[in-house]
This record gives sequence, C-alpha cells and structure tokens, in this order.
Amino acid sequence: MRTIVVDKVASVTQACGLGHEVRIATDGIPAEEGVVVVVEVLTSKANYNTLELTSGRMAKVNKGDIVVGALGHRKALFGFSGHVPEKVAAGDVIQMLNIGGVLGVCDSANPDKGKPFDCRVLGVVLQFPYLGERIGVPARAGYRKLEQDAVLETQGVPVVALAGTCMEAGKTAAACAMVSRMRHRGLVVDVFKATGVSLRRDILAMEDAGARNSMIFTDLGIITTTRAVGPALTRTMMTELAAKKPDVIVFELGDGILGTYGVDAILECDDIRRSLTGVVLSANDPVAAWGGVKLLRERFHIEPCAVTGPATDNAVGVDIIVQQMNVPAFNALSEGAALGDCVIDAIGVGQRFPKAAGA
Repeated sequence: MRTIVVDKVASVTQACGLGHEVRIATDGIPAEEGVVVVVEVLTSKANYNTLELTSGRMAKVNKGDIVVGALGHRKALFGFSGHVPEKVAAGDVIQMLNIGGVLGVCDSANPDKGKPFDCRVLGVVLQFPYLGERIGVPARAGYRKLEQDAVLETQGVPVVALAGTCMEAGKTAAACAMVSRMRHRGLVVDVFKATGVSLRRDILAMEDAGARNSMIFTDLGIITTTRAVGPALTRTMMTELAAKKPDVIVFELGDGILGTYGVDAILECDDIRRSLTGVVLSANDPVAAWGGVKLLRERFHIEPCAVTGPATDNAVGVDIIVQQMNVPAFNALSEGAALGDCVIDAIGVGQRFPKAAGA
C-alpha cells in the first residue's frame, strides 16, 4: 500500500469522493467491472483526447498523466469497444474506452476516433470503510449497489422517455429542449439516464436546461448497462425520483433501440411500459425514423408522441415523417419550444401548466 498523487480523477468515480492524493495497492486487483484503478497514460492523441472530471469539466489528457478511472466494458457503434480483462496486475497495459474514464481492453476502434489511449496500471484505489482500522478495500464506482428486485412506483408522476435509433441521434439535445420548455411552462422536472456507458455530460446538460434532480446508472455502481440490468436500473431511478414529487420525469435511453445496452429489455417490460406517459423518438434520417416508429409500434406496442433528431433538420424530413408515419415531428434545435409543448399536451398536463400569453 502506498500513496500516489494523481493528475485527473474521472467522472466515473464521482461517488468515491476522491481527491488528488489516493492510497493504492499494487497487488490483489479485482478484475471486475466498477473497480477503481490508477493508470499512467502512455500515448498521445490529437482527437477524442479529453476526460470528463468529477467536476463535470472536460480536461485534455496528456502522455504521462496519472489518471483515476474504473474498469468496465463498452460496445459502441461510433466509439471504442472493449472488455474487462480476465485478470489485472500492476504494469499491465489497458485502454481508455471513453471520455468518462472507463478502462478495459480495446477490441475495436472507430476510425474517426483514432486509437484509444494506452494506459499502464499502477494499482487499485483503496477505501477505508472500517472506522478506526487501517484496513483498505478496493474502491468501486457508485453510491450504492443496484437491487435487481427493485419495485416500480411512479406515484402518478407523468414520465417521458427519450429513445433513439442509434448513438448520436440527438437524444440529449431533445431532452434538454423538452426540459427547458417544461420549466418555462412552470413544471418541476427531474431527469435520469437509464442506459449507456458512464459519462455524466448528458445529465449535466439536462440540469443546465432546468432539471431539478438528476440520476445516472453509474450512481448504482453500473459502468456500462446491459439487458441484464437495464430494467432494474430504470425501475430504481424512476421510483426514487418520483418520491421527490416532480411534475414530470424525463429520462434518456442511451444508445439505440436495437443497441447492446439494454434499451429493448426495458421497453419489453410491461410495468415499465405502463408507466410511460409519453415516448419521443430521435432519429438520424427518415428511414431510421420509419424503422424506429415501426419497432416501437409493432415490437413494443408503444405509440410515440413525437419524432425529432437530425431527420427533422429541414422541412423535407418533417413532412415525410408526418405524412408517412402520422407522428408529429419537430427539430429540437430550431423548434424546441414546439417540441416541448407537443409533449406537455401529450402527457396531459397542458391545462395545469398553460402557455404564457404570447409564448
């Protein structure tokens, strides 16, 4: 056991409350998702070269930086894919799989992102939970462990889900537009992110748009979501935020409906579907919008209340969606207020929170 000074503490470890001086052990490192480790960055990158810190700020990563992150896996269409190694020892070289500080062995890289940072493992971060005893245990991400048998209770609070056809389909921009409009109409909005890979950027953006409370799956110790944990995560966060009595809950389903992070498993659950007052689809193009609407209707028995995303960047896409899919379509960037108003009416709270005169 020794003390080490680190340069950057990644946001994936936020719940650990770490400073820039941590205690580490160089042996007995558990090769398990969520274990917090210290690494030395061995390479340089010209792009995709930043790290989200626990403050939410983005910091450039440099060769030689000492960084705290957490072991995890990732399967990203537009990023790096990788896995947790079978064993981890000090001196091993692993890779930084995302800008939230997820560390593992890279299996595949997207050419647009270049190669990931190579990192040498220095040790596992220790925490000391036993009062008065110098017994260190490996630190793990999350404020508490996920309970798989979590119950769902929305207490009558309307819930809006934001689903997408794939990564980078404009889901967060749409969520922020809806949250902002809801706040302008007087609603108290709480938000969460149910699926994806650990990165707080999206919920921070929703907070900036006016959300009161926010949660993300990382808070429950999950680094990357899967079908096995997606439903329990959604039930837990929905129930916890509903207990705070917001006027509406908005949550984002990271990745796509057909991705690997468990969105489909969530939408397949009868109790979760019944709790959804509105579902908004974000799509990259009209064909993706058509397929996404068809999937929601035929596989999940969900009627979307609106379509948004790059498919609505101009009137051509909007007209195709409205005419061929019979779903309202709005661009979140240019028609954010109209998108928000559509959703507010769809979930039945428009009369309680009327538009201001001239708004």
